[in-house]
Amino acid sequence: MKIILPKEIENKLFEVIVKAGENETGGILMGEYLSDDEYRIVDYTIQNKKGNVITFVRLISDIVVPLRKFFQKTKFNYRKYNYLGEWHSHPNFSLRPSNTDAESMWGIVEDSATNATFAVLLIFKADTINSNKLEGNAFVFLPGKIMADAEIFIYE
Repeated sequence: MKIILPKEIENKLFEVIVKAGENETGGILMGEYLSDDEYRIVDYTIQNKKGNVITFVRLISDIVVPLRKFFQKTKFNYRKYNYLGEWHSHPNFSLRPSNTDAESMWGIVEDSATNATFAVLLIFKADTINSNKLEGNAFVFLPGKIMADAEIFIYE
């Protein structure tokens, strides 16, 4: 699966992650369906309550209003525009999902109330020493506890 991340969103996430420092931070991703294996991130949230140096917990209360506004803006065209997944930072750890991360994502796709057939997780780190840019990995979670690597493509 290809996840297209607009440069302006990449820049904003970099700023937020740098500002959070050693604490994890994150939010949700809303995307646009482009083809069977390609999605573009068109909106995102940044949770106000940050995590700590070892964990980030997404709060349901922080995503209800942004999702409602996104669906209204996209005229409830769920086939083309929908919740895509989550993002968070791992400033102190590898850019791979922890067991807690994976279980959380499988919980989303296995919850019949979500109607999700998959969920994407992007994990980022701000490299402020070598490149002064965002480093990240993408993963797709599917029912049956399946996780696959995905690709992030940055575009201007």
